[in-house]
Amino acid sequence: MRAHLARVDAVIVQAVIAGALSFSHLHDLAAAAGQSGWKAWAYPVSVDLLLVAAWRRMRQSQQAGQAAGGPRLWFLIALAASLGANVATAGLLDLDDVPAWLRVTVAGWPAVAFFGGTLLAHAPHAREGAGEPTALTTNAEPEPHPAPPAAVEVTDRDALPAPLTDPEPAEPVAAPAPVSVPAVALPPVLVDRVRALADEHRSTTGRPADPDAVRARLGLPPSMTASVAAHL
Repeated sequence: MRAHLARVDAVIVQAVIAGALSFSHLHDLAAAAGQSGWKAWAYPVSVDLLLVAAWRRMRQSQQAGQAAGGPRLWFLIALAASLGANVATAGLLDLDDVPAWLRVTVAGWPAVAFFGGTLLAHAPHAREGAGEPTALTTNAEPEPHPAPPAAVEVTDRDALPAPLTDPEPAEPVAAPAPVSVPAVALPPVLVDRVRALADEHRSTTGRPADPDAVRARLGLPPSMTASVAAHL
């Protein structure tokens, strides 16, 4: 237990020292590039936060078996910014005369960090346990199926039900007789018209006129067929 605590304490102390030095180097480089005041202190916080967020998302993607190219790219960008500040403040760069390209890089870093952090925060999260195969229980005993009922042998023929006999066919029901509709008296004008049409049909075809055809030519309803036939 003590060895484990000693190892953890050494790691924590080493992380604190490395973080403090990197934080100080990023602050000095931002201040030399024209970012004075609180802005110079915000740069190391931005770089370290992007570094930690990219590392965490990269680990999550790898554990889920997904591609981690995007998080790895932003991790390398944040790592390059941190290492670049550490190397630049080691005497290789004149902090009193910072080149223009470095001033542009430092001034444009907030937009780059915000863009990368947004992509990392809104990337689809991997579901927990998505890469783990589902274990199937193979040792479960199958449920017993109920045995089919045994056939019962009938020895007493009197116990069997009597066979059903077809009922006697019923006598056919006679169709109702058609109801005769009394003929309706036609006005004298229609009587003359009926006779004229009948004579015309007889003179043309040599056959008597059909009452239904005459009724249709006069535009009368079907119920007037008997009345037309009474005057033919």
